[in-house]
Amino acid sequence: MTDHVDQVLGPTDDTVSFMQARGMFYVTALWVLAACWVPMLGLTLLIKMAAGYRPGAGDIVLYLEATLIVPAVVAGLALLLFWRRLGWLHTSVHGIDFAATGRRPVHLPWSGIGSVALHGWGPFTELVITPVAEDYATVLPGRGGPPRVRRRGVEMAYVIDVGVMSPGPEVLLAELHRRVPSKV
Repeated sequence: MTDHVDQVLGPTDDTVSFMQARGMFYVTALWVLAACWVPMLGLTLLIKMAAGYRPGAGDIVLYLEATLIVPAVVAGLALLLFWRRLGWLHTSVHGIDFAATGRRPVHLPWSGIGSVALHGWGPFTELVITPVAEDYATVLPGRGGPPRVRRRGVEMAYVIDVGVMSPGPEVLLAELHRRVPSKV
């Protein structure tokens, strides 16, 4: 890796932090899992009924319980799995530091940012940061998988899930526009 000189002008205590809130992660996982689980449960019931099965009152209660309990338990387990590794992003005069959920952190100086854009909507919003060159970014030590990247031809970009970060993606975009107005 090549070191790049980044002249720091201004105070060093102007860090702005964005974090994925655990409650928002749980609620988002809950409704996404419920949106997948309920149709699968209904399809299973329809297939059973087509094969001659006739549900009784006890079976209906069992299906209603499964509809409510399974998504809540699985969302809770997902939250426990990622408890200490939810996504985050910090901006300061030194650059931007970020980590996607379950991934190792990355540092990128402001001079190394080629472009920044938001993609997606709502809780599925992603921040795509394209560095000027791959050697500008430094993967920091830590637990988790490799940083999440998107490659298109020779272009490489980092992808961070920011949809449930607090403050929201609009505030993040405003902060990045303040730091690098020509690249947002």
